[in-house]
Amino acid sequence: MGTAAPRRHVTVLALTAAGLLAAGCGSSPGDGAPAATASQGGGGGTYTIWDPYPQHDKSSDWAKLLDTCGAQAGVKIDRTGFDTTDLTNKTLLAAQQGNAPDVLIVDNPVVSTMAEAGVLTTTEENKLDTSAIAPNLLAAGQSGGKTYGIPIGANTLALYYNKAVLDKAKVDIASVKDWASLTEALAKVKAAGKKGITFSAIGTEEGSFQFLPWFWGSGAQLTKLDSPEAVSAVALWTDWLKKGYAPNSVINNTQTTSWQEFASGDFAFAENGTWQLGNAKDAGFEYGIIPVPAKDGGTAPAPTGGEFVSIPVQKDTARYATSQKLVSCLASTDNSLATTTALSYIAPTEQVQAKQVEQNPDLKVWVEAVKAAKGRTSDDLGTKYPKISEPMWGAVQAALSGSKDPRQAMTDAQAAAASATQ
Repeated sequence: MGTAAPRRHVTVLALTAAGLLAAGCGSSPGDGAPAATASQGGGGGTYTIWDPYPQHDKSSDWAKLLDTCGAQAGVKIDRTGFDTTDLTNKTLLAAQQGNAPDVLIVDNPVVSTMAEAGVLTTTEENKLDTSAIAPNLLAAGQSGGKTYGIPIGANTLALYYNKAVLDKAKVDIASVKDWASLTEALAKVKAAGKKGITFSAIGTEEGSFQFLPWFWGSGAQLTKLDSPEAVSAVALWTDWLKKGYAPNSVINNTQTTSWQEFASGDFAFAENGTWQLGNAKDAGFEYGIIPVPAKDGGTAPAPTGGEFVSIPVQKDTARYATSQKLVSCLASTDNSLATTTALSYIAPTEQVQAKQVEQNPDLKVWVEAVKAAKGRTSDDLGTKYPKISEPMWGAVQAALSGSKDPRQAMTDAQAAAASATQ
């Protein structure tokens, strides 16, 4: 890859990356610790690992796994857990100063930003085996035909449902297979005196994250926001609000506030992520989960959340051999089950996914959703994605608020995205 990008370039990319973070991440925020200094030399010594999991302390299974991988590689691990946004900014700064960590675990939409800034080495350079990784998950870490890490796990979106609300409305969940049948179910729920569906349509990346299953499920592509398919996805959400199937609060809802609405027990459905499973079990009512349906049936591609484990560029290239051992250890089949369990993720390989479902049948629907999922920066969009996402979430906001009709909103969004990505 060569050296890190100049200061100005790195700073701009840091600001771009900050907008992508947290939408599909289940980790909790925390205070970033001071940057650790890597020891020099290729053998033994101390190797630094930076991750976005400050909620996992030294006694956690995650930290213990890192230490185990370090011991197997014959080195000590100096691990720091940062808040997700803090991690991105600190890594870009450290790379600029020639002091990047040996191993970096970073939110998947930021991988292309790091790659463009010259921060990361490729899997080919370090001979990291990606052959068992699901191609749709690996794609989130690819840019310009090169791969810049290995997904450590993934989470995504699906529809939670309240069984009691659906029973009262005489809705058979097995009948919900596409947009038409879902909308019909929402109509029955409203007629029964209950509330239909809640989601997050806030004017941030979080809103785009939640809209994408419907956008992609329509058959639309991010390179053409004004296609008839794309307009139909915005129209679906807009019609739900007009008919009272979804509350006006979705315009300002985060995924957290949307979940709180569902947890009240009044809603039939909520679009939310794998990370809410624990909260669902504590909600006090019987629930179920189905994949987000595509327009004409089947599972809609939902965006992937989760992180990639990568090897940043080092001045001392002799360090790469040990870093490769550390990454391979974390991504190995034997450790992947422990890693994804500790981080509440779905594994990136079919072999480990099968083991997860065997241990916890509730994960079956999430494995199905992850298999259909798609990286936001996939299709070689890379750093163009945030320049498309912002006009897209703006269009959704405009349509839901009634300031523009869906077609005009997406026409204007496409013009803005085309201008920004030229």
